[in-house]
Amino acid sequence: MERIQKLLATSGHGSRREIEQWIRDGRVTLKGRVVQLGERAAAGADLRLDGQPLASAAPPARAVLIYHKPVGEVTTRHDPAGRPTVFERLPAPPSGRWVVIGRLDVNTTGLLLFTNDGALAHRLMHPSAEIEREYLVRVHGRPGQDVIDRLRRGVMLEDGPASFGRIEAGGHSESHSWYRVTLREGRNREVRRLWQEVGYEVSRLTRLRYGPVGLPEDLRPGAWRLMSPGEGLLL
Repeated sequence: MERIQKLLATSGHGSRREIEQWIRDGRVTLKGRVVQLGERAAAGADLRLDGQPLASAAPPARAVLIYHKPVGEVTTRHDPAGRPTVFERLPAPPSGRWVVIGRLDVNTTGLLLFTNDGALAHRLMHPSAEIEREYLVRVHGRPGQDVIDRLRRGVMLEDGPASFGRIEAGGHSESHSWYRVTLREGRNREVRRLWQEVGYEVSRLTRLRYGPVGLPEDLRPGAWRLMSPGEGLLL
């Protein structure tokens, strides 16, 4: 017997967080009865979402996909404003459905990871994992060393203190400066908010790496590829 959210996530129905929200909303039933968060069930139990059966048998064959997100796509399945979503370009998963590992805002480009293993997605996104994310940032202006030191030490955002693990200068022009920065958490728009807090606007932002997985140099925006079983994330 396993907690229902873990059972369904492992079976490829979505991330554990997403399934927990289904349960809170009263959308999941077990043998016709609305379940409560924390309940347990066995594989093969009569679990349904909005009345539709949810298979909860053996875990699906795990797949992880790398996607190069372009500007203008949102990291949701459906957008009320009708904007294109990152899911529209993806191939069908071998089983279950794709779950995104870490979101990017509509104006941020670069590496996105998807998996059909909801438990893996939950583990890689959980704050306790402290998985390092690396970004290439372009800001308006020429920040001084005092600004860089402050970003390393940490600043207070509306949702708590934040800082970059590393900041490396990457060149500059008359009007812009480039930096590589790293974080070990995935708060909403955190890179942009950190720079804004010290008085600089981010004009371009690209995620280069998520944990051990980097954005392939030959993967154009809007393109994807499946990771091979031997690559680092498939543990």
